[in-house]
Amino acid sequence: MARDVRIDEIFRTVSSLPPGELAAFLAVAEHGGFRAAARTLDQSASALSHSVAGLEKRLKVKLFHRSTRNVSLTDSGRRFASRLVPAISEIGLAVEEIEDMNAAPAGLLRINSDANAAEQVLIPLLTKFMATQPAMRFEIVSDTRLVDIAEGGFDCGIRLAELVPDEMVAIPIGPDQQHIVVASPGYLDNAPELVQPSDVALHKCVQLRMSGGSIYRWEFQRRGETLAVETSGNLVVDHSRLLLAAAREGYGLAYVTRWMASEGLRDGSLRQVLADWTPTYPGLCLYYPRHRHIGAGMRAFLAYLRAIR
Repeated sequence: MARDVRIDEIFRTVSSLPPGELAAFLAVAEHGGFRAAARTLDQSASALSHSVAGLEKRLKVKLFHRSTRNVSLTDSGRRFASRLVPAISEIGLAVEEIEDMNAAPAGLLRINSDANAAEQVLIPLLTKFMATQPAMRFEIVSDTRLVDIAEGGFDCGIRLAELVPDEMVAIPIGPDQQHIVVASPGYLDNAPELVQPSDVALHKCVQLRMSGGSIYRWEFQRRGETLAVETSGNLVVDHSRLLLAAAREGYGLAYVTRWMASEGLRDGSLRQVLADWTPTYPGLCLYYPRHRHIGAGMRAFLAYLRAIR
């Protein structure tokens, strides 16, 4: 009951303030003067001055210091603006959300993703979703770097769960991941035995150079013990698919995802080694900024992803 009384009080207070006067106050506060605000609102400076004066009269407080050269907020004006701007923004978002709820999913969603992740999980999901929502369009930008999706103009990103920033909303998509060590049967038949990760030092390894310039270290884990092993070899590549190709050709060992190696494991062109040292780990997530307004298209895509989990 107390809550209802409070809402009634707020309604009576707000309804006594003409929207035009509030808009005039906010425009002048934002632009720092009546003339600049008038150009934005396509009104005369004198009309805005009259509206602000009316608001000051209703509130019984001075909101601006005025001189022939400058207009600045009073302390009361600053406090009023600091409270009013977030409230007006929330009202705007509420109106947008209501409008979006009545709109059919449509428009463009831009997604930033690692190329392998997009091929493995994202493309199959998108093709199924787009079959049910023909008005939706998607643009996938593949990037090995973890970019700021808000700054880059993306609606969402796809990355491993461990790489998703804490301030993002993350939705798991696809199965758990696993990196494994593979080689061709021909190479393994004539190479030293592999029993533990340290044995990798006895082998030729296809090395992966990361976008930052470093060589990727192979990670192993078993019964709580975690190791990161540096490898050696005469072949360095910059894409994981090249790792796989070199391993299939018999060069040496490669460290790749099970998904990438699955075809070679099935047809016998690759064999897995050190299997008990390469457990699964949490897979891919779609993520997006927590406080961003979500349109009808993005909301429909998120609902689809949650429904198929």
